[in-house]
Amino acid sequence: MNRIFHARIAWYQYFLLVVLTVNAVGALWCKYILVAVLFVLMLIVVIEQIIHTTYTLTTNGDLEVSRGRFIRKKIIPLSEITAVRKYHSMKFGRFSVTDYILIEYGKGKFVSVMPVKEQEFAEVLEKRMFAKKVKSMETVESQKND
Repeated sequence: MNRIFHARIAWYQYFLLVVLTVNAVGALWCKYILVAVLFVLMLIVVIEQIIHTTYTLTTNGDLEVSRGRFIRKKIIPLSEITAVRKYHSMKFGRFSVTDYILIEYGKGKFVSVMPVKEQEFAEVLEKRMFAKKVKSMETVESQKND
């Protein structure tokens, strides 16, 4: 069964929404229609990206990182994942600006994810990675015995 985790909305995404909205309204107020249309289009893209960002752990052993309809889905095989770590950006004492999970895969490739349920996401990811490794080891052993 596929397991879908939705993304957490970070503070800077709210800030970007406010800035784009204020600029769109300001451009409309000053009758700069082309500038207003540009800001409204950027606002639509950002809202769509925020709403439709999901992280899916599939039954066939992949992690699908979907960041909305306008950006291509990134598919990462669980067998290629080498490390899963929780990071904090810019700490001020106990307070950190943003918490995220950094996934390293392949040769020097990284993807950062911010699921709503970080702990549960990390546990399910580790569990499926372990199950995938056990299954691949069993396949290798059965091939050696044949």
